[in-house]
Amino acid sequence: MNGSAGSVVTVGTFDGVHRGHHTVLEEIARRAAASGRQSMLVTFEPHPLDVVNPAAAPPRLTTAVERLEVVATSAIERMLVLRFDRAMATKSPAEFVDQVLLQRCDMRELVIGHDHGFGRGRAGDVQTLRDLGRARGFPVDVVPPVTIDGNPVSSTAIRRAVAGGDLAAAARQLGRRYSVSGPVRRGEGRGRTVGFPTANLDVPSRKLLPPDGVYAAIVETPSGRFGGMMNQGHRPTFDDGRRLIEVHLFGFTGDLYDRWVRIEWLAHLRESRRFDGVAALRQQLENDRLRAMATLAAARVDLDAPIAAPE
Repeated sequence: MNGSAGSVVTVGTFDGVHRGHHTVLEEIARRAAASGRQSMLVTFEPHPLDVVNPAAAPPRLTTAVERLEVVATSAIERMLVLRFDRAMATKSPAEFVDQVLLQRCDMRELVIGHDHGFGRGRAGDVQTLRDLGRARGFPVDVVPPVTIDGNPVSSTAIRRAVAGGDLAAAARQLGRRYSVSGPVRRGEGRGRTVGFPTANLDVPSRKLLPPDGVYAAIVETPSGRFGGMMNQGHRPTFDDGRRLIEVHLFGFTGDLYDRWVRIEWLAHLRESRRFDGVAALRQQLENDRLRAMATLAAARVDLDAPIAAPE
């Protein structure tokens, strides 16, 4: 902590860490800087619904690691990730405020989003928190929603956009392109045999993916930022039944096995389909390469291996 000055806190699941979430984080960082306090996000893992009602738990926009990656780009100073279990689920709003926010976090101010709720049965709504604040001596302020085209930005709306393949709408609400990150796994080397070696990622558990297909993509690697074309889903030509993410990087040479990469979906190119043999697949991949390069060039993406539009 910053001496005895305490902290300015916000609480929530922050799945996606979208533009509305960033507005809250910016506000607590501003208040903390002005008061000499520390800014702090208190969040949970796993998602509370995974514990209290698994059937209703939404797929994740950000895995635990991805959420940390995005929060790290903000101005807040500390992030406390609480293990959400049955004991946590039974805490009342007052117990959570007293035991976690006041005692553990030394909270002096609480800033929350407009749709906030926590505690047993989400009983800790704005009014409940303001009542607790008056009784315990801390202010509670609510950040209004960020709206796009008159609609509030929300994790639910972004999930709907991603699941429907509207990557542009998802990106507008997130404030960045939708992405997935993880370590590169050793595959069977089939891409290399047809002239298109790929980096293969396991699909993270509970991660929401857009519709399967072939995409133009942007790949952040330890060696830099590259354009690429990505196949997401099954590989119908080889018919091995596995669902995966495999991406061919333009202008990259080297080994990415066990290295951490982040893949951003840029644009859908085509549906996945089965080809009659390797020759037909190779020709289609060449067509995909040209389309993906043209898409990347048109988007003017900043890459370490710049792409010019194919003639």
